[in-house]
Amino acid sequence: MSIQDNSRYHEVHARSLRDPLGFWGEAAAEIDWIEPAKKIFDPSLGLYGRWFAGAVVNTCYNALDRHVAGGRADQPALIHDSPLTNSVTTFTYAQMLREVQTLAAVMADFGVAKGDRVILYMPMVPEAVVAMLACARIGAVHSVVFGGFAAKELATRIEDAKPKLILSASCGLEPGRIVAYKPLLDEAIRLSSVKPQACIILQRPQQTCDLIKGRDHDWVTLRSAALAAGKTAACVPVSATDPLYILYTSGTTGKPKGVVRDNGGHLVALKWSMFNLYGIKPGEVWWCGSDIGWVVGHSYIVYAPLFHGATSIMYEGKPVGTPDAGALWRVIAQHKAVAHFTAPTAFRAIRKEDPVGKFIRQYDLSTFRTLFLAGERADPPTVEWAEQQLKVPVIDHWWQTETGWCIAGNPVGLGMLPVKHGSPTVPMPGYQVDVVDEAARPLPADTMGSIVIKLPMPPACLPTLWEQDERCREAYFDEFPGYYKTSDAGYKDADGYVYVMGRTDDIINVAGHRLSTGGMEEILASHPDVAECAVLGVKDAIKGEVPCGFLVLKAGVSRSPAEIEKDIVALVREKLGPVAAFKLAITVGRLPKTRSGKILRGTIKKIADGDPWTMPATIEDPKVLDEIGEALKGRV
Repeated sequence: MSIQDNSRYHEVHARSLRDPLGFWGEAAAEIDWIEPAKKIFDPSLGLYGRWFAGAVVNTCYNALDRHVAGGRADQPALIHDSPLTNSVTTFTYAQMLREVQTLAAVMADFGVAKGDRVILYMPMVPEAVVAMLACARIGAVHSVVFGGFAAKELATRIEDAKPKLILSASCGLEPGRIVAYKPLLDEAIRLSSVKPQACIILQRPQQTCDLIKGRDHDWVTLRSAALAAGKTAACVPVSATDPLYILYTSGTTGKPKGVVRDNGGHLVALKWSMFNLYGIKPGEVWWCGSDIGWVVGHSYIVYAPLFHGATSIMYEGKPVGTPDAGALWRVIAQHKAVAHFTAPTAFRAIRKEDPVGKFIRQYDLSTFRTLFLAGERADPPTVEWAEQQLKVPVIDHWWQTETGWCIAGNPVGLGMLPVKHGSPTVPMPGYQVDVVDEAARPLPADTMGSIVIKLPMPPACLPTLWEQDERCREAYFDEFPGYYKTSDAGYKDADGYVYVMGRTDDIINVAGHRLSTGGMEEILASHPDVAECAVLGVKDAIKGEVPCGFLVLKAGVSRSPAEIEKDIVALVREKLGPVAAFKLAITVGRLPKTRSGKILRGTIKKIADGDPWTMPATIEDPKVLDEIGEALKGRV
């Protein structure tokens, strides 16, 4: 019997589309409600309807209090592992609850109440998780801005969210350097016409900062005073449709797009996903290697594992360089994690440094069952390498900031489906994923088009943008009536597997032929000397656009870059034919990336085309763009 025959996926997904009220009503039974929903789904509310209308709930109660009351008080809730400070700190559910109750009381003393916004500008420290849950406890709406984000970008978010309070730290840590946060925060507040009433600053011993009298307050002093006075804050009941948080999408220009997440739908979908999608049981150790500044960190470092009663690892380090390419295996072995969720970029970095996997064999990975990848397309060569090295299923899955959880994946808890390299597998329950043409007409199997999601979106997906209903409608719902526009391009095969080949603006038009850069990247990545690559369309006077490939070679490659570049051009010609017009492969030392590991293709394209460009706010290392400019000289 095949894996597919054992999977409950097909019946579960079919039921979720046929009977969404029954399906999500049952899933909602896993949540502790103060008042149950009057309607599981109310199509008359919001831009396309709202989930769990009339229900009253508290997200923090479901993450902490109910587990403390239900027998998990002494189980670890959070393990903070920081090779950058050479420390590991563990918090039980009871300890976590005490910290959250205390900080929530401190925030309430500053007048923060239900519906008020609080910006968190924090490094990867336990206090950041405490702060998110403290906001949820008192009904405040948190907005996490990636620590170290540029002052101007932070200012636009302060302007938009209008926070009563900002929680920050003196610094963040990167391998070999300290990033001072306080000067960035001060400059952002100066630039913004909206001023917070107060800032609470966590002084880190690696680098402290001066506090501005009357505005800034020391985190540890406030915490100690509240503990000494026995101050706590109770859970504030909120509507299921009230906002839990605002998360600004990266790389926005002008007025930022604040994706809103509600309380009820978020609780239900994320709790459902922990076992049914990821196969995690309560009490097990789970590691999501993201950052809390990104949606993946919100959903799967902080919220979902705690809703589920699991133990979550929070990691302040890198996949390589803290101290070496064995960092991930050390964390998994030391804490006995059963599953890890990271970006494909992390694996490409490890593969580049340790192509034969010698570090992997230095650790006891006997508890480890599954590796999940998301954030960028997981190219088949990287997936195959990980499968061979780890001997566990490697599951690519696809989702967006806007959805808050997986759109297409391989449901481990329902029974895994056969893996097809290059595909994140199938739509999750609640998602009807279609591939359509410009007129929103569904396209046949294996035909490239725009990937869209039939309305209504399932629970946890964005109901709107913060105070911008009209902009949300225009950005996501107008172009394809009755659908949510993902802005991703791809196709579905005859088995219903989804293939996401790139953003719709990454599909290049070569002399009238629409070609996928993702498909070309797959060919480049299959070359044995290539660790990482990016393909983008550059301007061409005759064909409009032609593809240009950027290659990062594996460590220890003996052949010359020029030889490998020649190989690559021949390989694309052989696999795609002359129609691809692929003649340019350029070797570079590294690719520019956001801090979440996404390759900044748009910026590389602007540099290659000679167009004006601005430094992306989310870039990990700005110097790499100069290196790209150098490599392009005389080549385009």
